[in-house]
This record gives sequence, C-alpha cells and structure tokens, in this order.
Amino acid sequence: MLIPASHGHLEALVREPAILPRGAAVMCHPHPIYGGTMHTTAVYRVAQALSDTGFVVLRFNFRGIGASTGSHDGGIGEHDDVLAALNWLEREYPGLPLIVGGFSFGSEIGMRVGAEDGRVTGLLGIGLPIHSERYDYSFLSAMEKPVLVVQGEDDEFGTGEAVAELIVDFGEHIRLVRIPGSDHYFTDCWDELKETVRGYYESGPGSRLMLAV
Repeated sequence: MLIPASHGHLEALVREPAILPRGAAVMCHPHPIYGGTMHTTAVYRVAQALSDTGFVVLRFNFRGIGASTGSHDGGIGEHDDVLAALNWLEREYPGLPLIVGGFSFGSEIGMRVGAEDGRVTGLLGIGLPIHSERYDYSFLSAMEKPVLVVQGEDDEFGTGEAVAELIVDFGEHIRLVRIPGSDHYFTDCWDELKETVRGYYESGPGSRLMLAV
C-alpha cells in the first residue's frame, strides 16, 4: 500500500483489529541507515499488541526505504513522513483516538511529532537510544499526554536504569517499564514486549485513551 507524502509516497501496511476499532496508531521504525524498516521485529510485535487491544495500526517505511520515495534526511524530513502517516490514518479512520509510537530512531521522531500534534492523545516509545547525542527526549517534559516507554534493562544504547534517571523529572504522565534481560532489540524478549504494550492499553493507563466505540 502507498500513502501520499510531500516527496511522492510512503510504503505502508495497515493492521486492523479483530474487534471494532477503538483507536488508531502510527508506529515508526528504527534508523534506516542501520537496517531499520517497518518489518523490524520489535515494530511488528508492538503492532500486533496494539491491534490486539483494538487499535488500527499503520506501519510505514520512512523516505528512501523500501518502496518509499525520497531519500534519508537525517531525521528532519522524516518528521513530515510521520505527519503524512497521521493525515492518512485520520482521513481513513475518522473519529478514533490517535497515538504515535516508535522504536529507537523512530521513537524520537514519532513521539516528537506526536507531542506537538493536537490530534494525538498518547505516545509510545520503545528502546530509547539515549546514549546517542543526536537524540533529545526533553520535549516529553513540556507536555502532559500519557506516554509509555518500554526499555530493555540491558539496552546497549540506554539501560533501563539510565532511562529511569533521564525521565525521573519529566513528569508523572510517563510510565516506564523495564524488561529484565533484554537488549536494545528485545531479542528473545518479544513476548514480554508485547504483553507490556498490551497491558498498558488494554487495562492500564493507556486504556483511558481509547474512548471511541
């Protein structure tokens, strides 16, 4: 499937829930220079979990990846890609609460766009690469939208402890879940990742976002 973008189009996939949709989500993939695509395992598993709780989930390839037109823009033009995905999702599934999530590179790009977009009611960050100077998550402290952050305890780009220290003063709207024994890619911990996301949006704080029936 192709959705319109300023540079042409984005290659995308939509996963609809088995139940009547109660929300819609955009899920962004990790850094394309290092092999990240919408098919990255952690992105796919999170999309499964969101779908299980009633979300329509849109995964897409950033510009220059797969069948998406354009070329990698260092995270700048990629913000426009997230907006294009949100615009399409809102148009095709009007009236549903919207969230934006992402893994690694995609977490910073997606959540930053979602934090500034009035249509978005919640954010989801998976594997925040906080040890890289190119990423700054301080914007999370300047808003009150509910945020779920899931971090591998042994993440080589930001341990669970390091992320906890980073966000401790950002506000109580952020829920951090640390997955024991997990690396950055959640290798062999994908079931734990799915259960964490599913639990947050099914019966935890995130369930309050899904008000449409």
